[in-house]
Amino acid sequence: MASAPIAVVTGASSGIGAATARQLAAAGYRVVLTARRKDRLEAVAAEINAAGHQAMAYGLDVTDREAVDSFATAFREIAVLVNNAGGALGADPVATSDPADWRQMYEVNVIGVLNLTQALLPALTASGDGTVVVLSSTAGHATYEGGAGYVAAKNGARVLAETLRLEIVGRPVRVIEIAPGMVKTEEFATTRFRGDTEKAAKVYEGVAEPLTAEDVAETVTWAVTRPPHVNIDLLVVRPRAQASNTKVHRELR
Repeated sequence: MASAPIAVVTGASSGIGAATARQLAAAGYRVVLTARRKDRLEAVAAEINAAGHQAMAYGLDVTDREAVDSFATAFREIAVLVNNAGGALGADPVATSDPADWRQMYEVNVIGVLNLTQALLPALTASGDGTVVVLSSTAGHATYEGGAGYVAAKNGARVLAETLRLEIVGRPVRVIEIAPGMVKTEEFATTRFRGDTEKAAKVYEGVAEPLTAEDVAETVTWAVTRPPHVNIDLLVVRPRAQASNTKVHRELR
């Protein structure tokens, strides 16, 4: 009996990554969860295994190319790569934003995706039915004030996915981009505002139902589990209350 295919999920210690790992495991994949916080990874993996599915934790910094290459040698039979690790830092205007924040966002959101994709592409190709998923953002498709650094990084991720799809056409590997809009997770906005929970809460203020991590994970899992000849090039998913990056319906009291 053939073993279940392996799916690698980066940034899987919380939020969208953890939810995606849970749903892919439930869909029949052996899931390898990666992130820097090994203790959080192990807790999520234990939860998945306790539910009767298959998961393992692997501590990994996607910006460390040597570590990524070592990871690639440890897992040679991979069917799915979900590039989820990323995040935003700050919401300052271009004139006063910190270049260090821009650099860090680019390293994680773009170079991290490049590192994992390059390292695992041979295994994905050898599988005969590989899938690369890039979690970008609606920020990668339209700008907004105070978001230039994050927008620039997510544009980089979007362009990487589009270009890779052109360059490997004819190989048995799909390239899927999922671009979520407003998603309320336990960490994204808080990290962006460096632990300022009041500022983080204002992002979602008055929005009745922003997307959840589970909503995005379900979208990723649906795209990955389409028949092999079906490629979901780009899927933009927003809450009903969000018409664009700058047009959000808020029910303020």
